[in-house]
Amino acid sequence: MPEAPTTWILTGSVDNFAVTGELGFKLIGFKERRRKQALTMEIGDRIIFYLTKVMAFGGSVIITSDLFEDREPLWPGKPGSPDPYPWRRETEPELILAEAGWIPAESVKDELEHIAKWPAEHWKLAFQGQLRTISDADSDLLLERMRVAAGAAA
Repeated sequence: MPEAPTTWILTGSVDNFAVTGELGFKLIGFKERRRKQALTMEIGDRIIFYLTKVMAFGGSVIITSDLFEDREPLWPGKPGSPDPYPWRRETEPELILAEAGWIPAESVKDELEHIAKWPAEHWKLAFQGQLRTISDADSDLLLERMRVAAGAAA
């Protein structure tokens, strides 16, 4: 019996999320140092976007391709530096929220298993670093909240 798809949290800026939106949420890029993690992803896995600064979840996509390298600059990076997200996968949008519907992390922090690994006063540490997996329960909770926010409650 095949394993259930894995859900990943991809931490990124609102600017990177906007560029991904301009690309139709059909392409995701990973930092140079995240190649090994990105290689462990599989077609059918889900990525949920966590947006820094605003500390909110903005939507989800499903991975549809194997990992490939492309260094054409697409996402904002430091001026004059090579593209900071050269490891890429094609994706399909699953559920993308308008900015007004973004789910504040603070509204779900006490319910997410992932956040329970940190002391309550330091819950924001749970989303440092670009990429991490979460449990099926956390994935289900975030998807349900996003569906409600999108007006498409199951």
